[in-house]
Amino acid sequence: MPLAQRALRRAVSTATVALLAVAVGCAPQPEDKASDKASGKTGEACAKGALGTRTSGRLTVATDEPAYEPWFKDDKPANGKGFESAVAYAVARQLGYDRSKVVWQTVPFNKAFAPGEKTFDFDINQVSISAEREQAVDFSSGYYDVRQAVIALKGSKAAGAKSLADLKGVKLGAQVGTTSLNYIDDVLKPDRQPAAYAKNDQAKSALKNGQVDAIVVDLPTAFYITAAEVTDAKIVGQFENTGGTPERFGLVLDKGSALTSCVTKAVDALRADGTLASIEKQWLSEAVDAPVLK
Repeated sequence: MPLAQRALRRAVSTATVALLAVAVGCAPQPEDKASDKASGKTGEACAKGALGTRTSGRLTVATDEPAYEPWFKDDKPANGKGFESAVAYAVARQLGYDRSKVVWQTVPFNKAFAPGEKTFDFDINQVSISAEREQAVDFSSGYYDVRQAVIALKGSKAAGAKSLADLKGVKLGAQVGTTSLNYIDDVLKPDRQPAAYAKNDQAKSALKNGQVDAIVVDLPTAFYITAAEVTDAKIVGQFENTGGTPERFGLVLDKGSALTSCVTKAVDALRADGTLASIEKQWLSEAVDAPVLK
């Protein structure tokens, strides 16, 4: 081959290799590490105090207003008192955020798990984990196993109920969008249409005023209502766990949130080391027993 042609071929070959190198460099690269970080799967993504939160360096926690006891104390979520306030701060510490880095936000109960982008990092407000809600939001693992209970005024027909059948003919009420209302519809299946209220305060007022014969709330709330708010009422009984996965409260996060796995790991760690049990004993110890309605 003539020398000139060899030089030309060598130049073309070198240029081709260079072009291939550029092409490879510009080609899409494997996204494993990027996707892991975005979904919170890697250790780096759960780096303490350095999560991809709404506000850098801070953790935004939401709940409803008013913030009811025994879940919160004195309607002040930020004071660290009450079961859910204490749980929120424990989760925050597990994630690497001390109390000064936690910012509280007011979000109505039903809006917390409605479709749409959230303004909080997680919400804590006695929201039960359900398949229906999981279509719109993410949940952490459960931080509290809960049962629903029936409250009625002392001396009323409903107060004397010993079974689910005894409650068929009474007028019942509960907060809209809650599993309490679901229990009325799906378990009690009363003869009369239940009343649905925007807030538990409205349901309590309806009970006091005789607009309903009984209301359904979670068991710890039932103990607080009958002890401190509607003292002429009593807990008629609680619904039994019929087997399978018990009803659990979970922390609510934006659908597809990169924080979900980190928050779940935090809740799981608090359960494993006994922190959740300790907080429950401190704030919910009185809510331990009630007759089971069958």
